[in-house]
Amino acid sequence: MQSLEALTRDARALANGDIVPAPPLSAAEAEVARQLQICNACRYCEGFCAVFPAMTRRLEFPQADLHFMANLCHNCGACLHACQYAPPHEFAVNIPQAMAQVRGQTYVDYAWPPALGRLYQRNGLTLSLALAAGLALFLVLAVVLQGQGWAVLWQAHSGGFYGLFPHNLLVSLFAPVFLWATLALGLGVRRFWRDITPATSGAPLSAPATTEAADAVLRLRYLDGGHGEGCANEDDAYTLARRRCHHLTFYGFLLCFAATSVATAYHYLLGLPAPYDLPSLPKLLGGLGGLSLALGTAGLWRLNRRRHPDHGDAAQKPMDLGFIALLFLTATSGLALWAARGSAALPLLLCLHLGAVMALFATLPYGKFAHGIFRSASLLRHAVEKRQPNPIGLGSD
Repeated sequence: MQSLEALTRDARALANGDIVPAPPLSAAEAEVARQLQICNACRYCEGFCAVFPAMTRRLEFPQADLHFMANLCHNCGACLHACQYAPPHEFAVNIPQAMAQVRGQTYVDYAWPPALGRLYQRNGLTLSLALAAGLALFLVLAVVLQGQGWAVLWQAHSGGFYGLFPHNLLVSLFAPVFLWATLALGLGVRRFWRDITPATSGAPLSAPATTEAADAVLRLRYLDGGHGEGCANEDDAYTLARRRCHHLTFYGFLLCFAATSVATAYHYLLGLPAPYDLPSLPKLLGGLGGLSLALGTAGLWRLNRRRHPDHGDAAQKPMDLGFIALLFLTATSGLALWAARGSAALPLLLCLHLGAVMALFATLPYGKFAHGIFRSASLLRHAVEKRQPNPIGLGSD
C-alpha cells in the first residue's frame, strides 16, 4: 500500500511538473551502480551481509540509495573472494573497493563545512599529527610563560594537573572544541539521515528495528564475513583480527569517554576535583579504556598497513591512519601521564596528551569517526526498511 501511495504521489507530481531531477552521479557512484546491477542479476552473495538484501529491494540505484548502501557496507571483503565476476573478469566487480570509494565521498559531501572534509581526506595523517604537535607546543609555551622559564617543564608539581592548568582554563579550551565537533558532526548526520530516509521506505523508527540496529552496531555483526570466520585482509584467508581490534578500539573509546563524564560529575556534583586515585571509578574506567584503545589502534594500524589494495580505497589511507594515530597517541599519552603523576615528566606529558585530545576532537567530524555514525544510521534505516513490504517482490514478504 505504501508503494502504491508513493507511486501515486510521484505520478501526480510529474503531471504537475514538480519532479526535481535526480542529482548526477559521480564516477565512483556510477561504478557502484553498474556493479550492483550485475550483483542483482547474480545474487550469489545475498546472505553475506546487509548490503545484498537491501540491494534486492531495488531495480535502480539513485544517489541516496548508493550513499545508504555504501555506508551499510563493512568492507569485510567476503563478496570479493566469492564473486565469479571479480577481476580479472571483464565485468571487474569489486564491491568492497567501489563501496569504499563512495563511502569516502560521503564523508566529504556531508562534512560541515565541506572544505575541512576535503582537506582532511587528502592529508589526514599529516594534518592529524601536525595539529596535535602544534597544540601541544602551544600548551608547552603557555606552561613556560606561566612558570617564567623552561625549567618548569622538568619539575615535579605537587598540585597535579591543575597546578599547571587551572580547571576553568581547561574547560575554556576544550568546551569550544567539543561543541564544534558535536555541531559539525550533528549537522552532517542530519543531512545524511534526511537524504536516505525517503530512499529506505520513509517508514518511521520502531522499537524492534532500533533494537536490531543497536545489536548490529554493538556486536559489529557484519565484520564476521557473513559466515562467522571474519574478514579478508592481506589475502583471501579469513581472520577475526579486524573485528577484535575494532571492538577494542570502540569500547576503549567509550570507556575513556565514560571516565571523563564520571570525573565531570565528581567535580561538579560531588565536589571532588581531580586527580583521582585507585580504586576510584574515573581511574578504573580511564585505565581500562586507555589500555583497550592502545591495543585496538595498534592492531588496526598493522592491519591497515598490510591490507590488500583490492580490499579498499587506497586514497583513504591517510584519513584512516590519521584517525588511528590520534587515537593511539591519546591513549598512550594518557597512560604515560597516569604513570608519571608526581614526577618531573608530568608537564611535558600533560601538554602532549591535551594536544592529542584537542586534535582528536577537532578532526572527529571529518575522518573515520564519522563512518561509525553514518554506518549506524544506515543500519538503523536498513532495520526499518526490511520490515516493510518489498516494493519489487511483494509476494516474497
